[in-house]
This record gives sequence, C-alpha cells and structure tokens, in this order.
Amino acid sequence: MQNRRAFCRTAALTAGATLGGTLLPDPSASASAATAPPRLADASASGTTRGPAHVTSEKRVGGRAVDLTVASPSMRRSLKVRLLLPRGWSRTARRTWPVLYVFHGGNCHYDAWTRNTDIAELADRSDVIVVMPEGGYAGGYTDWWNYGFGGSPAWETFHLTELRVLLETRYRAGKRRAVVGQSTGGYGALIYSARHPGMFRYAGAFSPFGSTLTPGAPEVLMTGLTGLGPFTDKYAMWGNPAFQRSVWAAHDPVSQAARLRGTQLHISVARNGRRGPLDPKDAQIVDPAEAFCWYTTKPLLARLEQLRIPVTTHLYEAGTHSWVYWQRELHRCWPTLMRVLGG
Repeated sequence: MQNRRAFCRTAALTAGATLGGTLLPDPSASASAATAPPRLADASASGTTRGPAHVTSEKRVGGRAVDLTVASPSMRRSLKVRLLLPRGWSRTARRTWPVLYVFHGGNCHYDAWTRNTDIAELADRSDVIVVMPEGGYAGGYTDWWNYGFGGSPAWETFHLTELRVLLETRYRAGKRRAVVGQSTGGYGALIYSARHPGMFRYAGAFSPFGSTLTPGAPEVLMTGLTGLGPFTDKYAMWGNPAFQRSVWAAHDPVSQAARLRGTQLHISVARNGRRGPLDPKDAQIVDPAEAFCWYTTKPLLARLEQLRIPVTTHLYEAGTHSWVYWQRELHRCWPTLMRVLGG
C-alpha cells in the first residue's frame, strides 16, 4: 500500500551536514559491549544469531543530533539510528532521561522525521532522548515468520531488545517510554505497545493501518511487500492469512487491542483521504493510501470502544497521506507526550 511520493516527500527542514569522527567517548565501552541483551519471549526460537548488538560508529549531524551505526545480530547487518540528545546529557550522568521512540513509514528511512518535520526544534526544548531507528523499506515492524524458521529480518527484536538495551547501558535511557509513528510507523507504535504491554506509557499513531485482517487488508499489505523487489516472497513475513491466521492475528492491532489497556493512546487519520486544507492545489483529489488507513483504523476504534479502552482521536474530514498532516499531529501531541514522560 506504500506510495513513495506520499510517504517520503522531501520537506525544507533538514538535519544538517554529517561531521566525521567519534563524538562520544565511552570509558565503559568494553563492559557494555559484553552485555548480551535479553531476548523477547516470542523471539527466542527465531533462529537469529546470538550475541550482543553494538555501536560501531557515532557521528554528530547537527545540533545535538547523533547518528549511530548499530551492528545487529538479529538483523545480520548494521543499521542507522538517530538520537536527539537533551541539553545537559552526559554518558556519565547519574540520572537517566525519558525516551521517545519515533518510527517512520514504509518507504522512508531513519532520518525521515528530521528531514520532514521540526521535531529537532521540539526536542531541543524538552528533557527527553528522542530515538529514530531505521525501520526498513516495507520492513513491517515485525520479526518475519520465514515459514516458521524465523531469522532475519527481525525488526521487533532489533527495536525492542537490542536497541533498547544499548540505549539503557550506553546512553542513559530510562524506563519511562513513549512511541509515535506515521503510516507504517504508526502501525509499529500500536502493535509494539500491544505485544509488549507496559513498555510504552503513550502510543501515538498518525495515519496508521489499524488492522491487518480486515477484509481486503491482507492483499493490500502483501502487495506492498513487492516494493522490496521482484523476488520477494510475500508470504515470508506472516505466511498465508488463511492458513497462518494465528500468525497474522498476533500482529493485528484489532486482535491484540485488549493488550493496549493502560497505554495512553492517540490515533489520527483523515476520514476520506480527499485533498485537504494543507495540501497543494495540484495534489491528487483522493489519496488511496490515506483512504486505506481510515478503512483499517475504523475497526480498531470500534474494538477499543467495545473494550472501553480510552483513546484520543483526531479524525479530520480531509487530508492526504503526507508530512504536512503528520507535522501538525506531532505538535498536537507534543504537550501531552511531555507530560506523560515528565520531559
């Protein structure tokens, strides 16, 4: 369902030029590198390579933004992660800082939020660590099933085990966490919060797909996987939605909605995907990506209501699947996010 133009439209805001060299010396590097991260319960038989993830480079990219290169055993390759560090941050500080995870959509990469929004300016006025990890091109925010053999790609393990442990052991990240994301990243915020109750105090999903088993949704989602290449096996991620329905249900926000109880939720999406007030005059009249997100979010909202789980919504009448709306939602949510995190 991914639309490259809508998902990765380049905005005027940029993160600045990359500066070479190591930025943050770590006197305890040898000790932290030897600490193996705990594995997620549902990833223990995934077939991923055992051993600790570790940072191979740190580069300042403007202001207090730092790009990490993380060697990930679960992904069997190195991945980028951007950190926005708060004023007064120090690796040797006695205190820790709350953490805001920010996930990108399916056709973007880890730097999408700093390229397309003013999140760096918001973070500069806040006392939190903002973490923007690589989520992959159509990565799915999931450990791929791979016909029951597991293995790479294992995005869930990378994000919630390997990266989390690195942040806590090397970058003074605390236990107070929140997560927001747009498009596929919004799905990631929802499903990670459901699959790991209590990990995040707040989950914000901007134009997410809110269900994976709503009629027609599996076909759209599997079609999106073809963007990975002509030889991509569309059944490798979760299998066949009929024969491996339990696997799909385990990654379906509607099926897992009861596990969202206790997490403060915010969901926003345009009701019809029609060109809205923030779109240029030459924008398409109806954006099918946003229309799909509304179609799949409706059953999630209905399920949350049925379960009497509170959720704050912003269901605007018109708007495309684009950054101008996600920037607006970020600003709408930011004061609440900081209250929840204490930042």
